[in-house]
Amino acid sequence: MGADISPFLLLDYAGPAEFEPSDSPRGVERHPHRGFETVTIVYQGEVEHGDNAGHSGKIGPGDVQWMTAGRGILHVEKHGREFSRRGGTLEMIQLWVNLPAKHKMAEPRYQEILDRNIPVAALDNGAGEVRVIAGEYDGTRGAARTFTPVNVWDARLRGGKKIDFALPEGFNASILVLKGGVLVNGAEEIRERELAFFTQEGDAVTIESAEDSTLLILSGEPIDEPIAGQGPFVMNTPEEIRRAIDDYRTGKF
Repeated sequence: MGADISPFLLLDYAGPAEFEPSDSPRGVERHPHRGFETVTIVYQGEVEHGDNAGHSGKIGPGDVQWMTAGRGILHVEKHGREFSRRGGTLEMIQLWVNLPAKHKMAEPRYQEILDRNIPVAALDNGAGEVRVIAGEYDGTRGAARTFTPVNVWDARLRGGKKIDFALPEGFNASILVLKGGVLVNGAEEIRERELAFFTQEGDAVTIESAEDSTLLILSGEPIDEPIAGQGPFVMNTPEEIRRAIDDYRTGKF
């Protein structure tokens, strides 16, 4: 699937889950990354981040964290402390976005993109709206700075509406339905928690919403380079992976 979804590497949907109150925030302890970016989109709940490059922050509903691991970073990802104390519902998505070889050893970077700073584009005919996290939608530029051309659109569609989404020809594209259900190109029904992939041919996708629906629409220019991945490292060759492991073990991150 690598070439079919490039530049995206992974999509992890932590679907709505209830957590009891706790004095100890749940999550992932300190761990490394190199060679790609992580993008965390929160729909419900809170996530806190801290890394060895001095970045820290908390994101809640509607917020996005865009972290460039680049040459190497160590970070912690856990539920927000206030959220942990009171308990509640957590729903989030994490994407891994590949970096081209020339940027894999870039300096680590952290973008905390709050909901209020994400541009919103209205869809035609009152069909809903799109939060433009990255890329561009109908002239509205996204909030995130990216190394390669990617579009990350958080779309809310009203039931009974039909809309054409323009997608650059030659880009890989996919749609995840988080809530509701849609009919794609008049043929394929995509239901809640289903992910649809598209070919690179054509420049638009027609979506009809059977009911109020929430979609994550992803598209990006493929990175036509070899992929070598192991655990939290994504590079171009096995030798680069070995070097990443050695650098991590010897404290060079």
